[in-house]
Amino acid sequence: MYMFKYILKRIGLLVMTFCIILLLCFVLIKALPIVIQAGYGEDSNLIYLRLEARGYITDLVYDQSGNIIGFSNVPIMTQLGTYLHRIFAEGDFGVGVNMPEYSGRDVLDVFGENLPPTILINVYSTLIGVPIGLGFGVLAALKKNKWQDQIVNVFIILLVSLPSIVLGLIIQFVFCYKLDWFPMVMETGYDYLSWPMFVSMLPAVFALCLGSIAGYARYTRAELSEVLTSEFMLLARTKGLTRGQATFRHAMRNAMVVIFPSILSEFVSVLSGSLIIENMFSIPGVGRLYLSSITAQDYDFFMFLSGFYVLVGLLATIVIDISYGFIDPRIRMGSAKTNG
Repeated sequence: MYMFKYILKRIGLLVMTFCIILLLCFVLIKALPIVIQAGYGEDSNLIYLRLEARGYITDLVYDQSGNIIGFSNVPIMTQLGTYLHRIFAEGDFGVGVNMPEYSGRDVLDVFGENLPPTILINVYSTLIGVPIGLGFGVLAALKKNKWQDQIVNVFIILLVSLPSIVLGLIIQFVFCYKLDWFPMVMETGYDYLSWPMFVSMLPAVFALCLGSIAGYARYTRAELSEVLTSEFMLLARTKGLTRGQATFRHAMRNAMVVIFPSILSEFVSVLSGSLIIENMFSIPGVGRLYLSSITAQDYDFFMFLSGFYVLVGLLATIVIDISYGFIDPRIRMGSAKTNG
């Protein structure tokens, strides 16, 4: 019952936070001046007309040649009302207006096309990063203050200190250019599960997961080192369990109370970091699309993708908090016990 009330409360806070953040995004992007970006051979008048049709501008001014040279901005709150009406009354999340490659295309259709690469590189990054990171963390904890621990610590410090964009540049130079093991950019096409496509994704995956490996190793080493010195571990050893049995049956289970939520939080941070990595390695994903929508001030794409990333982050916080209660039954979110 306590957990149910807690979840309802968190969902209510999530909805409120989500609405506030999107409202700020809408107001801030609308406060910027519009810079029209017409593609090669595209009439800029069409972009103005689409903006007018979406209810963003009005009172178009034409010159003698028929080119639009001026307009008036619709009040921001009026634009917001029109935008919300389109979403809830018509299910219309908008179309591309100011990005030449997506001009006139439905936001949901483009999002669906760009979502698989983003999901795949993040899933591959997690599948590679989690076991390696946990392995290094366990090794460092079991060999604490020995040479193995020192090597792992140096490895962690180096990877934590380097941002993913620097790691990406190093990977491109060493493994893609010098050694020629991987292509510089991702293969084109939609056969995302093919072997050539997987190989072409690996440089981006490595750029994302190396930092995560360091994070997982750091969390695991810190938490497992503390658990290994606990009194219940000494009791387990005196009952006849070997060090390995006591570590993996008891110590790891207690350490996972902290480690598992950190895995979820690292996944969210990787998803955010993929914004730049997708652009570097020409991954046709949601992150690259999001950056393009910001640069082009394509309102409908920007708002939808902002909502996507905000929602992922907020849902992750709820999942992380709830996971504590399932990993350790002693934890009950939302309950309050008083002594006496």
